[in-house]
Amino acid sequence: MPAFSIKHATVADIPEIIAIQEKTWEPTYGEILSKDQIDYMFNKIYSPEALKEQMLTGQHFLMLLNGANPEGFASVAEEEPEKFKLHKIYVLPSTQGTGAGKFLLQAAENYVSGAGGKVIALNVNRYNKAKSFYEKQGYAIIAEKDIPIGPYWMNDFILEKVL
Repeated sequence: MPAFSIKHATVADIPEIIAIQEKTWEPTYGEILSKDQIDYMFNKIYSPEALKEQMLTGQHFLMLLNGANPEGFASVAEEEPEKFKLHKIYVLPSTQGTGAGKFLLQAAENYVSGAGGKVIALNVNRYNKAKSFYEKQGYAIIAEKDIPIGPYWMNDFILEKVL
């Protein structure tokens, strides 16, 4: 039985965040993005420098622990008064299906509510199977958006949930 808890991550946790991403991105995006695009985005978003900058400029990171083992993370930031964005949420492939994602998403929502947020939004790739997970958790599609990332495009749905 998993013993999940949440830790508020700091710069010292960046190596664990990167380790989770290294095990998560290929299974998550391998069927919907090219290897070159995955590598480009990983290097742009998940380098130690990029993660440190995100932490120092308003993204709050939550680590999912199973016992003492980091098995996932999420990051949220206030985008406008009372509206937050869930920038990242990932759990290890070996942890998926255990309730870990739901536990981590609920922790992110609780953090947002505690910080005065009334709405939480997120982007999900239009071909990502996680879309149905978010819809089951009460998120609804409000828009579609194509976002340039270097020479590539992310074709996303934007979902929101009123807290």
